[in-house]
Amino acid sequence: MNPVLTQRPTRYGATAIALHWVLGLAILAMLGMGWYMTGLPFSPQRLKLYNWHKWAGMAVLALSVLRLVWRLVKKPPALPADLQVAMPRWQQRIHHGTHHLMYALFFTVPLLGWAYSSAAGFPIVFLGLLPLPDFVPVSPALADALKPWHGLTAYVLTALIVLHVAAALKHQLIDRDGLMARMLPGRA
Repeated sequence: MNPVLTQRPTRYGATAIALHWVLGLAILAMLGMGWYMTGLPFSPQRLKLYNWHKWAGMAVLALSVLRLVWRLVKKPPALPADLQVAMPRWQQRIHHGTHHLMYALFFTVPLLGWAYSSAAGFPIVFLGLLPLPDFVPVSPALADALKPWHGLTAYVLTALIVLHVAAALKHQLIDRDGLMARMLPGRA
């Protein structure tokens, strides 16, 4: 086999980079909107934000599917060999574990929100045009059980995002190993 064909690039491709940043910014907006809207008193503004939050949640879910499919089709570049040698084993485990858990939560958080909305009897009409099927049957007891899980998983996702950003900044500002440049737009 030709070694050039099996060698993986050191940078992520343009599509992977775009999906990373678009999904990342969308999730941050969702988290911010979620925390803001839950603190509002019952009002037309709160209802409007809940609808936007549900629409955006479905968009995040669709982007997550696209990102996962892209990642399965286009394998990400391996950590540089010198970095693998220099990085302690526990950091490598956290690196991989954090990514896997974030991917799981990219799906879990919006699916729990969809299930909660369905169980509460509030169907999702994407962009006010496309009614989505109920994910679960209407059940106030199920809605009460799902609501805290949607919030809890959003908090866990937030903590992982903070860890992810802190690690990226450590690599950029302290280690100065160029790892973050692999996911930045533009040329290397």
